[in-house]
Amino acid sequence: MSQDLIALSAVEAVGLLRRGDITPLDLIDAAEARTETVDGAINALPIRCFDQAREAAALLDPATARRKAGWLAGLPIAVKDLSDVEGVRTTMGGSPIFKDRIATGSSYEVRNLLANGALPVAKATSPEFGFNATTYSQLFGYTRNPWNTALSTAGSSGGSAAALATGEVWLATGSDLGASIRAPAAFCGVVGLRPGPGLVPRGPATYSSTLLPVNGPMARSVADVALMLDAMVGHQPGDPLSFPPAVPSYQTGLDQDPAQLRVGVSTDLGITHCDSEIAGLIRNAGRIFEGMGAAVDEGCPDFTGAIEIFHTIRGTGHIAGMGKLVESHRDQLTPEILWSVETARKHDADAIATAERERSALYARVAAFFEAYDLLICPSTVVPPFPVDWTTVREHEGHVFERYIDWIAITFAITLTGCPAISVPCGFTAEGMPVGVQIVGRPRGEHALLKAAAAFERAAALGRLTPIDPRQG
Repeated sequence: MSQDLIALSAVEAVGLLRRGDITPLDLIDAAEARTETVDGAINALPIRCFDQAREAAALLDPATARRKAGWLAGLPIAVKDLSDVEGVRTTMGGSPIFKDRIATGSSYEVRNLLANGALPVAKATSPEFGFNATTYSQLFGYTRNPWNTALSTAGSSGGSAAALATGEVWLATGSDLGASIRAPAAFCGVVGLRPGPGLVPRGPATYSSTLLPVNGPMARSVADVALMLDAMVGHQPGDPLSFPPAVPSYQTGLDQDPAQLRVGVSTDLGITHCDSEIAGLIRNAGRIFEGMGAAVDEGCPDFTGAIEIFHTIRGTGHIAGMGKLVESHRDQLTPEILWSVETARKHDADAIATAERERSALYARVAAFFEAYDLLICPSTVVPPFPVDWTTVREHEGHVFERYIDWIAITFAITLTGCPAISVPCGFTAEGMPVGVQIVGRPRGEHALLKAAAAFERAAALGRLTPIDPRQG
C-alpha cells in the first residue's frame, strides 16, 4: 500500500483524498516510510516534522477539503529550508548561524499552501542562504542526485528536486534567483516552474522589492506543478510585488493541445557555451514542437550584456540581504557568500545605474521577441550533472566559465526578463542522466506556458520517469 501511494501523482493523490478513498494520515505514513528508506542515500530531507503534520491533519475537515477548488486536501509536501513553517526548525539552508532557529511564523507562500490543505512533513536541503547553484551546507553536507549518487543535484532547490525524484513527497516548494528551481529539476528529472515576480508571494523579506528571487512549485509532472501553483498563489499584503492570480485555476486546459505555436530555439542564448549532447537534445525538443504543429525557428532575443547586468543587480541584493551578516558572522559564512558581497561592494552608483538601464533595454528586446513568438526554448542547464563535491563548474568542453555561477547564465539571463520559465525533462545523456528543456513564456503568461509545457510533455513521450530508488554511482 505504502509503495503504491508513493507512485501516485499529486493530482491522483488529491483526487483520492477528495473522494475519501484515502486519508492524509495514509499519505503521511507513506511519505515517512519512504523517507526512512531512501533519504540516507541522498540527504534531501534532514529536518522532519511528520508528527506535526499528523496533528494538522486531524484538524482538516475532509468534506470541506473535497469541495474546495484547488485545495490540496491534506497532501504532504516538503518546504525548502529557506522558507519558514511555524514551529519547525529553519536553518536558512544549513547555516551554523541559524542551526537552532525555530520559526515563529510561516512564510507567505507557505501560508497560502497551508490555507489550501498542504501538510508540510519536512524541510528540504539548500545551500546556505541559497547562494550556490549546488546543494551543500556546513550543517547537512551534500545532497546527492538520485540518478547517480556520486553526482550533484545542482541547486539551490536540490533537496526538493531529489525528494521528488525518489518519491519522498508528491510536491515541494522551490525558490529561484538564478537557476535554483530550473537547474535542480533538470538534473533530477522532475519539473520546476519559475513564475514571474509577484505571482507567488515571497517573504517576509529584508529586501522585498527586488525582482530577481521568486518562489515556485516543483513536482514530477506539469499537471502536478499546476496543481501546486494553484495552492501557492494569492495576494499577501506584506509582499509589495504580490498580486492575485490572473485565472481561476492554472490546471484548466492542460489536456488540450494549444493552437499553433511560434517557437524560437537557442542552445546558448548567444552568451554562453552548451554541452554538445545537451544541445542536440534541445534541438530535438524543437523538432518535437514542430511535430505538434508549431512553427519553429532558431533564434532568440539579443541577450548581449546579460551576464554583467545580472552580476551587478544580484550584487545589490546581496549587500541588502547579507551585508549585516557578513559584518557580524563573517567566520561562519561560506567563501562564496563573502566573495559575492565583497565584489558587489566594489560596484559604484554609476555601475548599478548602467546595469538597470541595460536591463530595461534587454527587457524591451525580449518584449519585441514575444510579439512574434509564443515561446522561447533553451537548455535548463548547459552542462550535465557533475561530481557531488564540486561547488561550481570552471570549464567544460574547452569553455572557461569566468565566475563561479557563470555556468548557470542560461537561466539567470532569463531571470532578468521577469518571464515565467519551466524546466521539463526532454531526454537523457549517454550516461543515463536526465536533461531538461527550459521553456520560456511571455511575461505573466504562466497559464499559456503550462499548457504548452503539458503538450510538450505528452509529445516527448518519456512516460513517468520518477519516483526512482537512488542509484549508486
